Amino acid sequence: MAIVFFPAQWRDLTDGQSQLEINAACLRDLLDELDRRFPGIHTRIYENGAIRSSIQISLDGTLTSRNLRSPLEPQTEVHFLPAIGGG
Repeated sequence: MAIVFFPAQWRDLTDGQSQLEINAACLRDLLDELDRRFPGIHTRIYENGAIRSSIQISLDGTLTSRNLRSPLEPQTEVHFLPAIGGG
């Protein structure tokens, strides 16, 4: 099972959970399961059918190339890294 970590600004959609385990073979399956469990999270992740450009996804400490077919091994750590605005 992949271990998914949620940024603080998404925890309003995850019932306050900061992490959970999800059984998924690839990144797309994981994102689909997240949306099933937490309706509304899809709009935080996707824009026009693709992962938002303002979000990076890290698999075991390596940023993905946004490949939804990226395989997930047991105990893969998945981190969502939304852009932080400032100025």
